[in-house]
Amino acid sequence: MKILDWFILKRLLITFVFCMLLFTVIAVAVDSSEKTDDFVKTGLSNWEIFTQYYVGFIPFIWSLLFPLFVFIAVIFFTSKMAMRSEVIAILASGTTFNRFLRPYIIGGILLALILFAGRFYFIPKANVLYTTFMQEKLDKHNPLKNRQENSCFNCFYKRIDSSAYMGVKNYNNETKASGIFFMERVKKGKVIYNLRAESIEWDTTGGKRRWVATKVVERFVDSLGERVKFYEKKVVRLNILPEELVRDEYQKDKLTTPELQEFIRKEELRGTEGLNTLKVELYKRTATPFTVLLLTVIGAVIACRKTRGGSGLHLALGILIAAIFIIADQFSTVFSVKGNFSPFLAAWLPNIVFFFVALRLYSTTPK
Repeated sequence: MKILDWFILKRLLITFVFCMLLFTVIAVAVDSSEKTDDFVKTGLSNWEIFTQYYVGFIPFIWSLLFPLFVFIAVIFFTSKMAMRSEVIAILASGTTFNRFLRPYIIGGILLALILFAGRFYFIPKANVLYTTFMQEKLDKHNPLKNRQENSCFNCFYKRIDSSAYMGVKNYNNETKASGIFFMERVKKGKVIYNLRAESIEWDTTGGKRRWVATKVVERFVDSLGERVKFYEKKVVRLNILPEELVRDEYQKDKLTTPELQEFIRKEELRGTEGLNTLKVELYKRTATPFTVLLLTVIGAVIACRKTRGGSGLHLALGILIAAIFIIADQFSTVFSVKGNFSPFLAAWLPNIVFFFVALRLYSTTPK
């Protein structure tokens, strides 16, 4: 590391922190203005709202806009260097353009590793605070978030093991009980066992942890025919815990990467549909740090030119590229979540496309 490396790396990190703090203040101000009425309904003080909501919300915003913070920071301070002819002086001293980019790459890798570690473990832990507040304090006042009464929002159909399936209707997470319950066991494409009950409830009395079904009709089907048994109450052995019967739209944000991988694996074994949202999130936790490095290089290549438009032109071009990147990212995500597009490609396709954009910009930059 030479003086030039420390000079550029120091400016990159200082400008990045400044941009992050500036946009954080703006994001908090906009969010608080939108949720003022909801915050008033909670009856909490400003300090309680900050500690219970914004302490988790701020890391969420950081993880969401981290690549954009880096991109704007690189363009801003590099453009200032170009306008003061510092880049020309550096290259005129015999420094190659690749050598000039080295501290940018080092800074990009450092920031990418920080984001990777954060999204891998620390940010999901912070999201628990933010999402819990949303669910318990804000979403219950939002009619769009409370449509369970008019639909089968809490209906589940899951695979228990290699041959058994179960379904519940109108599961209530607070009482840990449901309405109609059924379970089937299949062998060689034929149903050999069927159980139906009017309700099922999680029983913890006496230290026990088990599912108890009420008004049960149990059927056995074999070569001898069909046998039917009736029970007022019956203990049902299910390899499912109550917390696994909860639809949580924030779940992907609250799970650390190992937890998310394990959750996806379990749900795939159970035949759960609609896992592309979770898979895209999983792959993005690796793809987004690479985006940081990619945008760092693109920003340096764009802003190192001295132009008549000055920093304003560089920032405008940078914002245009960032907007195109975000739109491409959202399109690929929607195609995966709502269609059959590969989650892996949905997470990595914008990076692949803009990798070639970076190569094109690098090849056309005067050196």
